Amino acid sequence: MEKKTIGLTDDQIIEGLRRRDSRITRDYFYGYCRIAWHIYDRQYALALKPGMDFYSIAHEYYLALDKHGFKQLEDRNPGCSLKTWMINGFRFVLLDRLKGYQREHRIDSFEDRLEKANVKFDIPDNNFQEDFRNTVFEICRSYYGRDSRASIILQMLLIDGFKGKEVATQLGISPSAVAQRFHKMMNEIVIPYFKRYYEAPMESACLEVEQSVKAMHLPMAGTLSYLQNTMQPNYSNRITPEYIIHLQPNEIFVFGSNLAGMHGGGAARTARLHFGAVMGNGDGPQGQSYAIPTMQGGVETIKPYVDKFIAYAKSHPAQTFLVTPIGCGIAGFFPEDIAPLFEDAIDVENIYLPKSFWEILK
Repeated sequence: MEKKTIGLTDDQIIEGLRRRDSRITRDYFYGYCRIAWHIYDRQYALALKPGMDFYSIAHEYYLALDKHGFKQLEDRNPGCSLKTWMINGFRFVLLDRLKGYQREHRIDSFEDRLEKANVKFDIPDNNFQEDFRNTVFEICRSYYGRDSRASIILQMLLIDGFKGKEVATQLGISPSAVAQRFHKMMNEIVIPYFKRYYEAPMESACLEVEQSVKAMHLPMAGTLSYLQNTMQPNYSNRITPEYIIHLQPNEIFVFGSNLAGMHGGGAARTARLHFGAVMGNGDGPQGQSYAIPTMQGGVETIKPYVDKFIAYAKSHPAQTFLVTPIGCGIAGFFPEDIAPLFEDAIDVENIYLPKSFWEILK
């Protein structure tokens, strides 16, 4: 008789996945993935799309987690259940697959689609509605990070249909702050992005792309070169990996903290569990990590600690400092808020920065 797997704790499930326990893998991993697939099938009509079957997506997801020993599950936000985290993770694997599919099926220009709708972003065309939703998710993932405050604002306003006041209440910020950030993102990223990828292949479309690029105050050396630079930016060879599970002896994990040193979530929790961060110490070097306080106020209160860190890194040239996207998680800042603080680090060879920071600095 098979051993029952009902009622296991999240830690027991993770350990079972690491041991490749067939029952736990079947009942929990593939069980959660099955729930996710049915949720997103209703949203994206997966059953009608080639290459979007349940087993191929779930298997790709499993291999991605197994590659890192399922450590991503252990390092999730403590307030997020394993089931919720895995269902959300399934969505990101799915969106990567949908990206190629959706580009193959874009025909009309963005303006043509909007003209049919009468109201901006009120889109009755089911196919375009799906494309639109997927593209907003793609923008959030590529430019702002999956769980950033910017992504939450875009998704709640453009996809979920919330009002600005409701978003403000949810995020604990003022409605005017929501409106300012939303309009900034729309003008600088969202509208130019849709123009670039929804244009039909015609000369007038190329002209509109060039105009959108000029509106963004970016150098224009031909549409093709711009798109190539967008897809393959040449920022620096000093880019912090998105997911760090181990360090070389000379590497230092730089994370955002709070002055109280309560390393309870995000990169701070990772630093505490794996890289020697000490509870109660919210500033400076500790173990194989370095804490930069980001929770004490506005950006101006973070700058002295960043300057202090840069000076420390310069005085320790034998060490390599891997800076994570500090301040861009629970602290609620955007990369464009934090990246300029590291301008003096551009030429410091042993300081690595997140890609999102380099995109702003360079």
